[in-house]
Amino acid sequence: MCSVTDGPLHVGSEMMNDKLVFLGLLYFVQGIPYGLQSSLLPVYLRGAGHSLTRIGFTKILYFPWVLKVLWAPLVDRMGTKRRWLVATVSGLALTCLGSSALAPEMHIWGVAATLLAMNTLASVQDIAVDGAAVGLLKGRGELGLGNTAQVVGYKAGSVFAGGGLLAVIDVAGWSWMFTLLAFVYAGVALFVWGAPVLDDEPARGQQADGSRRGGQAVDGFMPWRLWRKLLAVPGTPWTVLYVLTYKLGEQGAVTMFPLFLLDHHMSARELGFWNGVIAMGFSICGSSLGGLLLAQFSIGALMRRVFVLRTISMVFQSSLLTVLEPSPLMKGMAVLSMSVQHFLGGLITTLTFTTMMHCTQRAEESIQATHYSFLATLEVLGKLTFSALAGGVVDWFGFQVAFLFFLTLSAGTALHVWTATFTGALREHQIKEQPK
Repeated sequence: MCSVTDGPLHVGSEMMNDKLVFLGLLYFVQGIPYGLQSSLLPVYLRGAGHSLTRIGFTKILYFPWVLKVLWAPLVDRMGTKRRWLVATVSGLALTCLGSSALAPEMHIWGVAATLLAMNTLASVQDIAVDGAAVGLLKGRGELGLGNTAQVVGYKAGSVFAGGGLLAVIDVAGWSWMFTLLAFVYAGVALFVWGAPVLDDEPARGQQADGSRRGGQAVDGFMPWRLWRKLLAVPGTPWTVLYVLTYKLGEQGAVTMFPLFLLDHHMSARELGFWNGVIAMGFSICGSSLGGLLLAQFSIGALMRRVFVLRTISMVFQSSLLTVLEPSPLMKGMAVLSMSVQHFLGGLITTLTFTTMMHCTQRAEESIQATHYSFLATLEVLGKLTFSALAGGVVDWFGFQVAFLFFLTLSAGTALHVWTATFTGALREHQIKEQPK
């Protein structure tokens, strides 16, 4: 009897592990362009004497992530997720291989083109892997673990590219760094081509083929009908407003505080280690904890408490801006502040993407990848717009006034979430998802 009952459990656990490895690896390579652009490029440009405003405007290279909702229906309707994933990851490998021949000091526009191409390919890859995740993950337990794999994998890729490579680029050089990335992407492309978790995908595609031809093809010619479908999914209006605003204050602080430290307290190498590796390590821990807590508590209850803690941590970080003289104590407090901020930010991100996926699973199957891409696009749009403007705010008003503004935004988001747990969309999660 033991072997009979343990068999299905063992198979189920093995299948879940396969799903987590598959999703984690794909989100890992998806996080590499973000790490290059968010951690390596700003420090490189600031060290070369560029203004914070100009550094902020480099965020425009993320623009393909804002446009991905336009081609998400194409990924939903044409081909398979496996083919889209293999094509995009292979394209990333070729892009990195081409970039390895550049000298960044002489070809800054070539570097910008490389990052733009990487963001474009990664945004298409994101649509495919999100669509695969929505279909693969079943139940609250799998959703929590799957979204943890998503956030942790993405941030691990960001740490690898933005922290690890920043720490060694002076020694290894630009060409070696991008050659290594090309081999990483090529290996992942081969892995996805043979991944067993997508073996049943053609069957799912054939089952949905009739609805795609009858409904979604019409929507392709009448986009407004598709938009109405997306917004009609229960919980979507609140989720839209939330994903547009939940990171505003935090994003400004996370983007500008390391540059404040670069101006007054730390070298680029120190920042690469403390902010690019250690603080991001705390972010990964927070994201991992989010998945574990979701198995025990409701999303609403967790979000209400964590958003208040994030606001408190921003008060502490803002107070450090008054200390301009370098000292070991200030460095220690700065590292503590960044670590706490990234830990809470990682926890919030896991809760947010789980909330988004809950909302998407209420949509009909033929538009799920498009619906999730719609929410994910707005999430990126909110962060991207504010990140691009944060440098200008600091240049115009100074760090202290800018961080007071960031703090106000963070407190407003905490109030928005707190209200929703009692009267809005998150109240439903608390009622239906009490721990057993």
